[in-house]
Amino acid sequence: MRRPVLLVVAHGSRDPRHAATVHDLVRRVRAQRPGLRVETGFLDFNVPSVGAVLESLDAEGVRDVVALPLLLTRAFHAKADIPAVLSEAPPRLRIRQADVLGPSPLLLAALERRLYEAGLTPADKSSTGVVLASAGSSDPEAIAVIADVAREWRHTGWCAVRPAFASASLPRTEDAVRELRELGCARVAVAPYVLAPGRLPDRIARGASEADVLADVLGPAPEVAHVLLDRYDAARTPLLTALGA
Repeated sequence: MRRPVLLVVAHGSRDPRHAATVHDLVRRVRAQRPGLRVETGFLDFNVPSVGAVLESLDAEGVRDVVALPLLLTRAFHAKADIPAVLSEAPPRLRIRQADVLGPSPLLLAALERRLYEAGLTPADKSSTGVVLASAGSSDPEAIAVIADVAREWRHTGWCAVRPAFASASLPRTEDAVRELRELGCARVAVAPYVLAPGRLPDRIARGASEADVLADVLGPAPEVAHVLLDRYDAARTPLLTALGA
């Protein structure tokens, strides 16, 4: 029996860097799992849309799909938008929605990768305060997850870790930077907990103007691709079991 197609469901953005980064990540996923068919669909702004990809797969005779939200937390898009789009798919498709990417120790490893690429070293951890800067959400569950990630990351040896949000919630990145300065951290780094460039990551970057280090977005980090495949595998197992595979 063929493996289910992996459909990566991205938010989309008017910023062309967003789609380019999503495609870079999908290429890395394909490289890590040769033979797995991976498609990309967007909820808004970019093409192809999720619905168009599902229609195309159905027309080809594909029957099993794992739809994977390219999201770090379970907020509105994962809880409402994506299920609504999937519910309108051709009825012959068997679709299972995978979990969102976060939280995961691999994402913490990807964050550290980006900080080291930006100039820090492991020897800097104990004297460096880090702002874990996410896009933000009005969903309390998503905000609580970011706070939990910050607490977990602090226990890996950083001087301090503070969450911050580009929208919907407080504090903002610049406020968290100042708080870490006041705590006495020798240096302050901002780690964007976002997957691709766009309007909110740009806001994070502006808020990091007083920080010593600003890391890049997670993008196509190998650890992120690994998490995608982990989520795919977890979702496809019950689907194949139900089919008697």
